[in-house]
Amino acid sequence: MNTQEFVELENKYGARNYKPLDVVIDKASGVWVEDVDGKKYMDCLAAYSAVNQGHCHPHILKSFVEQAEKVTLTSRAFRNDKLPVLYEKLNKMTGYDKFLPMNSGAEAVETAIKAARKWGYKKKGIAADKAEIICMENNFHGRTITIVGASTEEQYKDGFGPYAPGFPIAKYGDVESLKELVNENTAAIMLEPIQGEAGIIIPPDGYLKAVESICKENNILFICDEIQAGLGRSGKLFAFDYEGVKPDMVIIGKALSGGFYPVSAVLSNEEVLGVFNPGDHGSTFGGNPLAASVAIAALEVIENENLIENSFMLGNYLIEKFRGLNSSLIKEVRGRGLWIGIELNTAARPYCEELMGMGILCKETHDTVIRVAPPLVVSKKEIDWAFERFAKVLGS
Repeated sequence: MNTQEFVELENKYGARNYKPLDVVIDKASGVWVEDVDGKKYMDCLAAYSAVNQGHCHPHILKSFVEQAEKVTLTSRAFRNDKLPVLYEKLNKMTGYDKFLPMNSGAEAVETAIKAARKWGYKKKGIAADKAEIICMENNFHGRTITIVGASTEEQYKDGFGPYAPGFPIAKYGDVESLKELVNENTAAIMLEPIQGEAGIIIPPDGYLKAVESICKENNILFICDEIQAGLGRSGKLFAFDYEGVKPDMVIIGKALSGGFYPVSAVLSNEEVLGVFNPGDHGSTFGGNPLAASVAIAALEVIENENLIENSFMLGNYLIEKFRGLNSSLIKEVRGRGLWIGIELNTAARPYCEELMGMGILCKETHDTVIRVAPPLVVSKKEIDWAFERFAKVLGS
């Protein structure tokens, strides 16, 4: 079957909740993918940071196959020999003491919300059913019913109400807006240290420090959603590392598995995650041995191949090259590490389609922003190859 036949088949039987570019991928390795017609492309989206380690990384693949031949799922009714090793690895890598594994990023967000609310009631003494978690304008924490109610994007909410209460909204990057919402019922402040879906929006310098101070002064939990930004994407292990803060809870996913399997986790401490008793929360697949084995290997690749350093160096290099383009199309270039948003003065979709024709796969967000986020294994030579094509499409 060719591309058009696959597209027609998908359109016939699939729900229309995505509008993908019409490329049908059937092979992938490193930063490169190949479609069913044999055309190669450089992946500049990296599955929204899920394949930071590159497609089909051999070290992760080896771990995946070896574990799949032994045992894949036990449920958490029994213990397995991989999950404790993952916990230890996360502790040594991140400095956090307690972990709760889930599958998708959205599930981990829900877990953090449950933990924050229960902490608010059991530890802080908030009155029953009054806990609030302050979120930010233009946030993106997933697609579950709970969290879309806290979204300010009307499309994400349209037709899905009624919404869960308890999520007041502050203006992102505005400390005074945040202070005005803090009260005795505030259990947590949850934010993305860089807003990805909003278009790679970076808060003002000192903002995260100020949020941390507000939380400490008011006995509030500070939650950072690092599902996209974390594990090297921003040029640091976590994007919040740019300000030297330490949130009370960190949510990770996507690159935690290198694209092989849905794996996510909440990182915290005993005071917070200790509020859960057996039966309070769970997941049949969360923390299974296959997931844990894959996650261990994915973290090893990040460390052993210096992917965080590569992201930082090549990200700065590419950002400066984009900023050097003399183009009336470009309104602003924003980025940290290999996570770059090119905001245009017009709709971005046609330019993503033109780039696809030149062998570059990227995707628009918020209509006018092109996201550029190749796997972190990318080389300078490959970055230069890609930039030449971006320059041809956007450079005039």
